[in-house]
Amino acid sequence: MRLRELAHQRRRFGYRRLGWLLAREGQVMNHKKLYRLYREEKLMVRRRGGRKRALGTRAPIELPHSINQRWSLDFVSDTLADGRRFRILCIVDDFSRECLATVVDTSLSGMRVVRELDRLTRERTTPTVIVSDNGTELTSIAVLKWATDRLAWHYIQPGKPMQNAFVESFNSKLRDECLNEHVFTGLAEARQIINSWRHDYNCLRPHSSLRALTPREFAEQQGDGPSERVWGSTDRPLAPPPHQGQNNNRLYL
Repeated sequence: MRLRELAHQRRRFGYRRLGWLLAREGQVMNHKKLYRLYREEKLMVRRRGGRKRALGTRAPIELPHSINQRWSLDFVSDTLADGRRFRILCIVDDFSRECLATVVDTSLSGMRVVRELDRLTRERTTPTVIVSDNGTELTSIAVLKWATDRLAWHYIQPGKPMQNAFVESFNSKLRDECLNEHVFTGLAEARQIINSWRHDYNCLRPHSSLRALTPREFAEQQGDGPSERVWGSTDRPLAPPPHQGQNNNRLYL
């Protein structure tokens, strides 16, 4: 039956539009008979369950074993004193735990994400894999086009942020130690305070997952130190690395 053939070719067409196509081919049919045949053949258009998502890589992701092998991306939101909302694009190196960028603005589109990634890859190198969620900015045409033939982009499963654990851990520290401690009067002040905290996080704050080293110290031990210099009045950690056998719990902030 021609109606069935057209329905398979045009899967999102309803019976009226299929009837118009049949009429163009000379098969004019009463709309009641057309609808009856349409129902009998079970050709009804099914309602879509949700928007199409970019798949990216779907293989089980392995832990990184070198600096710049894998980066993680995510967004954090907060509010200025006057009630305006702003967002922060956080980019983290999953191996060294270094925060590569905290981009603060009221709007962060896919094009802005690409611009920041371009800047980082010029300053450092192109990672092998980038991990992110399925947010609209990170599944935009600009991001997909930028990543094609350049690197593997791994999208976590919707509703499972634990699959992006490294940047989620960073986000919780950013909110607890910085965002919840300040009231930002404007965007410029938010950028200055968040950038200052990022330097402290990278260069002065001991990390329990890095044996109480800072990301900068850990990267230097790997022979590939970060490009940025220490920001602040001292080039030493706030507390010295613990001696062997010493109780380290109070340093693991």
